[in-house]
Amino acid sequence: MARPRIKDVARHAGVSEKTVSNVINDYAHVSDRTRRVVREAIEQLGYRVNLAGRHLRKGRTGIIALVVPELDIPYFAELARHVIREAEQCSLTVLIHQSGADRSHELAALAGFGSTFVDGIILSPLALTADDLRDRAGAPPTVLLGELLEEGADHVAIDNERAAREATGHLIGLGRRTVLAVGGRDDAGLGTAEARTRGYRAALADAGIPYDPAALLPVDSFRMPDGAEAVARALREGLRPDALLCLNDQLALGALRALHEHGIRVPEDVAVIGFDDVEGGRFSVPTLSTVAPDKAAVARVAVQLLRRRIEEATGPDGASDGTGSGVQSPQDRIVAHRLVLRESTEGRERR
Repeated sequence: MARPRIKDVARHAGVSEKTVSNVINDYAHVSDRTRRVVREAIEQLGYRVNLAGRHLRKGRTGIIALVVPELDIPYFAELARHVIREAEQCSLTVLIHQSGADRSHELAALAGFGSTFVDGIILSPLALTADDLRDRAGAPPTVLLGELLEEGADHVAIDNERAAREATGHLIGLGRRTVLAVGGRDDAGLGTAEARTRGYRAALADAGIPYDPAALLPVDSFRMPDGAEAVARALREGLRPDALLCLNDQLALGALRALHEHGIRVPEDVAVIGFDDVEGGRFSVPTLSTVAPDKAAVARVAVQLLRRRIEEATGPDGASDGTGSGVQSPQDRIVAHRLVLRESTEGRERR
């Protein structure tokens, strides 16, 4: 049996092919009755939109890439789910690529993987530099996630410095004075860890607590074993914290294990707070206080910005005049975050 076409739907509904197209594209100027009749015809005939053909007619593939450092880090897995959901609302397919925080892989992604099969890229870079992002002639539209590397690209993030300042301030407000930063990095880098460390130091200064470089517990990566090892090492070296600011929830979950193995109670002896509000922290014992970024908003804003850039590159109907007219300046969008306070700092959950 031949696959139904748009003209078959039009004939079945008793309307023009243009009206069917308007309903499929959800144009506003269609009456409710006509919209209902057309949708019933689509359902009865089993008509399916040929997205590939639609995109190709516009000079697009309908595919965008989401490039993250590691897919088995829960934050990136949860973010990917939100990006896919947002893209589906725009009839876009998401290709997910794991860079491994390797500069060559991130550069390949930035260049569109050496082909034209993606219309645009949402990239969470860890290894790229500002110089890598400056010369992007011919590269596909790109939206960056995380800390801002340069002002020439669209960018979506939370205010990591402010968030860490608030989280550390909360710990200090509980009466904790010896706050260690698990994963902290005391340098002038532009990464997320550096921004969160600056927020940590600012909160100490706000409270009049002297900063001690030994309070930064470095890690090789931001996984649970790294958090456990960093805290165990600090305890072996004689540090006696009463609070831990962990720069992501994976480090915090590892820290909880190390404290448990050393007979240290949470939160009675040591209060612990993380970042990212991943699902595992809601089921740990004790449950984990955390900084919760609005991951759904990060995904929504990133997809919206990328769609705008794709339309600027190809035109809303794939008919770019090549003049760059109407191109908007790069956007730096800060998305909301909040503290979610659970048992690891307060003995109960409070939002």
